[in-house]
Formats: sequence, C-alpha cells, structure tokens
Amino acid sequence: MRAVAFCTAAGFNLRVQQTGSDNFAEKLFTPLRFGILLALLIFATFPQVLLGLQTFVIRDYGFFAYPLAHFQRDYFWHGELPFWDPYNNCGVPFLAQWNTMPLYPPALIYLTLPLEWSLSFFCLLHLWFAGLGIFFLARRWTGNNFAAAFAGTVFSFNGFALNLLMWPSHMATFAWMPWVVLAVELAWREGGNKIFLAGIVGALQMLAGGPEIIFLTWVLLFALWVQQFAIGESPRKKMFWRFPLVVFLVIALSAVQLLPFLDLVAHSQRESGYADLRWSMPGWGLANFLVPMVFGHFGGGGVFFQYDQAWTSSYYLGIGALWLALLALWKVRDRRVWLLGGVAIFSLIFALGENTPVLPIIRKIIPQLSFITYPIKYVLPAVFAAPLLAAFALANLQGLKKRLAIVGTILFLLIAAILFWAWRFPFPTDNVHTTLLNGLSRAGFLILTGGALLLLMREFKFAPLILIFIAWLDVLTHEPTQNPTVLPSIYEPNLARADLKMNPQPGLGGSRAMVSPAAAIGFINFASSDPKENYFAKRAGYCADVNLLDGVPKVDGFFSLTPRESDDVLSYFYRTTDASFPRLEDFMGVSQITAPGEMFKWQPRETFLPLVTAGQKPIFLDDEKTLQALTQSDFDGNKVVFLPPEVKSFVTVSNQTSAKILNSKFRNQTVDIEVEAQEPSLVVVAQTYYHNWRASVDGQPAHLLRANDAFQAVEVPAGRHKIFFAYEDCAFRIGLAISIVALLGCLICLFLLPARKIQ
Repeated sequence: MRAVAFCTAAGFNLRVQQTGSDNFAEKLFTPLRFGILLALLIFATFPQVLLGLQTFVIRDYGFFAYPLAHFQRDYFWHGELPFWDPYNNCGVPFLAQWNTMPLYPPALIYLTLPLEWSLSFFCLLHLWFAGLGIFFLARRWTGNNFAAAFAGTVFSFNGFALNLLMWPSHMATFAWMPWVVLAVELAWREGGNKIFLAGIVGALQMLAGGPEIIFLTWVLLFALWVQQFAIGESPRKKMFWRFPLVVFLVIALSAVQLLPFLDLVAHSQRESGYADLRWSMPGWGLANFLVPMVFGHFGGGGVFFQYDQAWTSSYYLGIGALWLALLALWKVRDRRVWLLGGVAIFSLIFALGENTPVLPIIRKIIPQLSFITYPIKYVLPAVFAAPLLAAFALANLQGLKKRLAIVGTILFLLIAAILFWAWRFPFPTDNVHTTLLNGLSRAGFLILTGGALLLLMREFKFAPLILIFIAWLDVLTHEPTQNPTVLPSIYEPNLARADLKMNPQPGLGGSRAMVSPAAAIGFINFASSDPKENYFAKRAGYCADVNLLDGVPKVDGFFSLTPRESDDVLSYFYRTTDASFPRLEDFMGVSQITAPGEMFKWQPRETFLPLVTAGQKPIFLDDEKTLQALTQSDFDGNKVVFLPPEVKSFVTVSNQTSAKILNSKFRNQTVDIEVEAQEPSLVVVAQTYYHNWRASVDGQPAHLLRANDAFQAVEVPAGRHKIFFAYEDCAFRIGLAISIVALLGCLICLFLLPARKIQ
C-alpha cells in the first residue's frame, strides 16, 4: 500500500471523475482495496512460496537467477560491488550485464533477507506492483475504478506475466512498465515536479534490467507522445521539450548502469545481425490465445510449451480479457483505444518473426533490432495493451450490449474450429485428449464470463467481483503450473560439491571444471517431469550457472553478453558435440571434465596447467591464425603464447625464458602474483581478457596484453617481482558521477520546488 501513498504524495493525479459515484463497484475498488484484493489473489496462487515452504525452480530461475543472486549476495556482505564473475566463462563481466540487477535498489530485498524465500518474494512483489500500476493507468484513462481493477488483475494474471516470474530482472522491468507510461505522460502534459518524478520512475525501470522490455516501453511512449502531440491535447511547445527532458533525465539517472552495459555491448559477441529468428511465434500461434494448450508439448518440470518456441510457456490473456479487448477495438471510439489496438497488431506481427516477411525486412533496415533475440518477446506490447482495452470496454459496457453477444459467439466458434483442427490434423506428438479438455474448459470460461457480464449489465451488486474471480481462475487453470515449486533446500550451497567429491577439486585460482560439448547439448534436451529431479540432475552436471552455488570455477557459463574474443575461443568447443582440444583445455586449467557419454558424471584430467604460468616464447599472430593454432595438438601453453601483431612493439621478450611463479592468489576482482625471472619474461594468466583489467608490476602500471586470443599476459623484467591485476570499470565511475548529480538535481526539484512549473 506504500506505493499508493508514494504516488499521491509525489504528485500523481490519481483522482479521476467517476461515472456514478454511488456505484458499489466504484466504491469497492479503491486503490487500497484493489491492492489488498490483488495481494490476496497472489497469495491464493502461491501460498507455499509466500509462506516460505517452497520456492520457484523452473528453468532460468534455478539455473540463472538464483545462482546469480547468491553470487551477488556474497559480494554484498563483503562490502563489494560485483563487477566481475571469476567462476564462469574463465571470467566474465557481471555488473555490466544489466539483467543481473546489481544497482537496482529493491534488490536489497533478496540481498538482506534469507535468499531461499526472498528472491521468490521479490518476484511476487513485483507481480503485485505490475497489477497496481495498470490499475492506476487504466483508472486515469477510463475514469472507472472497476474497469481499472479488472485491467490490473489481467495484467498480473496472464500467461506471459506468470512466465516472467522465472526472471527477477524481467519481472521487475515488466512491473515498472505501466508506472513509466503513467509518469511520463503526466510529465509531458502537466510539467513541474512530475518531470523529475518521471525521470526517477523511468530510471528505476532501467536499473531493473530487461533491455527488451525497456526498449518496447519507450517505443510505446513515443507512439503515445506523437499521437497526443499531433492532436494537440496539451500545448505543443511544452510537450516538445518535456518528453526529451524526461528521456535525458532517465539516461542520466541510470548512467551508472547504462554506460558499463553499452561498453560491454561494444566489446561483446552481440554485433549487429548477431541474433537469429529462432523462437518466433508459430504461424498458428494466435490459436493459443483461445486454446492455450493446442499444438505443444511438456518440457522440463512438466511445463507446457508451444512447438518451435520455448521462451515463454504461455501468453494466454484469459478469454474474458480477450473478449472485452476485441469489443473495445470494434466499438469504443477513443484515441487511446486506436493507439493500443495498433500497437497490439504490430506487436503480434513482429512476434511472428520468421513466419512473416515483416520483421526480417525491418531488421535489414534497422540492424540494431538484431540485439532483441527471440521474436516472441514482441508479444509484450499486446499483453500490455489488452488489459487496458478491456478496461475501456468495461467502462463503456452499457453502450456495447448489442456487440457483446456477437464477439462472444465468434470466439466460441473459433474455439470449436481450433479443436476440430487439432483433432483432425494433430502434430505427431500432440496429446489430443488434453487439447480437447483444455479447449472445452476455455469454452466453459467463455460462458461463465458471458454470464458475469450479463449480471454486470443488470447491475447485480457482486458481478464485478465475480468477473474478476472468473478472469483469475481462467488463467490459473489454463495450463499445468508454469512455475513449479520445490523445497528451498534444493539451493543449499556446496550441495553438489559434497556429493561429487571431485579430486582434484576445482577452485578459484586453482583449476576449472568443464562441461563437455555433448553434455551441454544434453542439458538442453534433458527434461524430467519432476522439477526436483530435473534440477538436481543438472546441478550435478553444473549446468548453466549453478556452479556459483558451489563456488566451482568452470569454462562455460550462461550469460547474455560475453567479451567477443572469449566467445570466439569457447565457440570452438561448443559449436559441435564432439569438439575436443586437450592442449587448450590444459592451458585453461581444466582439472575435471564431463565423462564421455555422460551428463552428470565427471572425470579428472591430470595434464592441466596452473592458471598462472611464465617464460613462454611469444608468437605474433592475428586472431584467426591464433584460434587455429590454439586448437592444434602441438600447442603447449607452458612454452608458447600467441600475441596480436599490434603489441609487438611493447614486448621485448623474443624466446622462451627461465621464469618461475612463486605464488598466486585469485580473489573475485583481483589477482596477486609473485614471480622470479632470470631475464625479461612473459607471465600468462588463463583468465578472460577484458579492457577494464589493469596490471601493475611492483606498483608501477604495466601494459596488459591479450594473450592466446582471449586471455591475459604481462611482461616483467629480470628479478623477483610482484604483479597485481585489478578490475577497474571507468565507465561505471563516469556513470556514477553523472547519476549522482542527476539524482541530487531531481530530488531538489521534486521536493524543494513542488509547486514550481517549468516553462
């Protein structure tokens, strides 16, 4: 409820003219009461999670989100920011990933409270916050409390939103979307302190992560601004500069996260044209809006997925929400309805990806769109628009009586046609019986929704509550659970380490584990219907990022962005299932590798080298030739090191030398090395090269070299020397200064000058 008080105190104009102030529904669905109702619905859906009895586990929640939160929490309690992850990909930037949420203030929830409960609570809290945001936005646009409450319920309870629970960063970004739209629209219409409030709200969404959701939020806002600017609802001169000012403030406030991210993007594997069009909405995917379990299969943990698309387990809106949204598009004459309808249509066309020529053509015109992987993500604007369209229909329901039955009948006939199609022309692995039951139950909810709408039009007192309950129950039952839960003990630290009993045991600065290419592919195809068994099995094989729970370094990892050269090297291993380069594995310090023909068993390697070696002969080759040389059977990382030709002038060493590493100590973001060399020598560190690393020899800056295409090296003079490597993110420091100045300015204008209007 604090969000309600905050918005009112900060200046959001939440009081609207209500149509019929004595109406029971208008009085029932106040912001406070709706907030309580939505919280109760979330509790009824996930009681075991909120009570701490169980926790989420499926897919990226267990293999990405939870391990990263565990890793970040360790940094937090040591008083550090997590700039670098030394445990995955031979080292990889962490803070700059953005979707890791290291600078998102509400992350303190899971950083300070017991993680096995608080991370799930964090996700559900944002699910509640998302519904509350749509409530306020729909209330402002329609002037109807009940319509807003229905929209808020639908926005929190739809297949797409429930799927996002497995990504805390995406869930948080999604939750801020309606608040950003509401705040920024108020800013360009009313000005004053609302400009600075909009900047803060927009920055909070930016810091939450989820670049695709942020991008689509601002595309929607730009379309809304253009529409209102063209109509001239507010003075155009003020609108013209207020919107860009808000954008500037959001960028400045989030520069502390944005600049490291853009820096990593510029040095990452994701160049223009990187992403392909996999996981587009299937050509028949629109049928899933009516029959959510048509044409699909059960994956790991018993979760249902469409064929050819595995990013979201559902985007089902609920039959009632779809019915009302279509009704609004047909008969409600409102500029916002037209905009939302257009956004939804384009959203669905883009989501079809490779199944229409539209997105491929546009991506050729705008190559930067290639950074958005998996076109199914474009369904988001439709998911955002549908609850608002439904709210417009409910706010004008009395004038839509004649069309209501027509749309309902069409939907009923479409469900029948889809079921006939699935019965007569199923895919080979379809469960036709399950599909028929699913479709018939949706037809049942269509009838129940029609009954509730009829009661609503006859002004039955409790009809609004009945309609909301039906909408919630429809989505709750549209598929087997999208978010299976297990006992929190499944995330116990060092659990796999204790069971596996590796000898030698990989450790930070000592050696690494390596998931074989065959096992990496096997993890993708492995799917147990039991979520606990599914997770335990893959945890034993250190799938994705679960190695972070055991503090075990490994060669690969699961991150959106990795340094380009590092990705080039690892791609040699993981582009096929049978790739094996033993000498390169030796250099990378691989002491344990997945056993042949296995996925969850390990075998030791005795020939691995220390992560720090010295005395190699430099050979100057370009990147392509270096990659080829690294994979040859005669490569010996203890004797030679490949350096790019452009650093030849910095290197005085020309032959193999006599040098000895006396000791080395790896920490999360530093490396201490002591070396003794009889003559100038090279010291090579099998850790990912990234330009933010700095090297010093005996306290004096030294030139950090990119060695063996993707790793680190430094030259030392003869004698005994101390080498120090440290990760220093200059983009973060610049962004921090910008963000602090911007935040101070916003707070001064927001609280000290509340009544001042900026002209």
